[in-house]
Amino acid sequence: MAMWNIEFTGKIPKLKNPVFIEGLPGIGNVGKLAVDFLIEEIKAKKIAEFTSFSFPHSVFINENNLVELPVIEVYYKKFKNKKKDLLILAGDVQPIDEESCYEFSNKVLEMANEFECSEIVTLGGIAMKTEPKNPGVFCTGNNKELITAYQKSIKTLNNDLYGVVGPIIGVSGVLLGLAGRKNMKAVSLLAETYGHPMYLGVKGTREILKILNKRFNLKLNFKTIDKEMDAINGDFSQAQLSPADLQRTKAIKKLRKSCNDVNYIG
Repeated sequence: MAMWNIEFTGKIPKLKNPVFIEGLPGIGNVGKLAVDFLIEEIKAKKIAEFTSFSFPHSVFINENNLVELPVIEVYYKKFKNKKKDLLILAGDVQPIDEESCYEFSNKVLEMANEFECSEIVTLGGIAMKTEPKNPGVFCTGNNKELITAYQKSIKTLNNDLYGVVGPIIGVSGVLLGLAGRKNMKAVSLLAETYGHPMYLGVKGTREILKILNKRFNLKLNFKTIDKEMDAINGDFSQAQLSPADLQRTKAIKKLRKSCNDVNYIG
């Protein structure tokens, strides 16, 4: 069996009724982009890093022409008011095979249980044959009451997935199933996006962020987010960021710096 270790990077915080949000690379990288934007926008702090020999056997080349191992990290955000705190799972990769995916997901749920998370939210994309102009977002999960609560607060959500959406592959899906076995409430938000492997589902990402913003009253600055998303889609960003770089968690920080340095972007 593969071994998954959690290395905490500092003092473990006391969180108030936290929600666990997962977003790893997948279709259109919708989930990954969403949590990367979220982490930057709310200034979440890193709390832990997962290490394992079940990562893909590769390294990334960074902007300094040095190699970096892929990472999966956990961030947290404490709020001063009555809002729920957040735990956010972000990273460059997914586990390499089915067994390691299950083992990793189980480890994630152990962490969520230790922090007494009130719900788990996984993020991902639904592959479409063409690029959707106005992507819809589907909602499913392991608890009808939680799904209904999302629908009541966000009227645009679609929960009619049967016969439309195929299996949810990877951590985003396995977390839902395993959480159900542990009596942990979990939902998945899946945005429509173009199913090309090199496509970045920016529009779908924005729709998911809008839902998270409303559900958890995050007060995200969408003017800033839209500017950075325009940079991702624009020729300038494509010249500055390689396809491999766009897979990296640090890509959003690089885009943010680029947007601030060049005022004609967006």
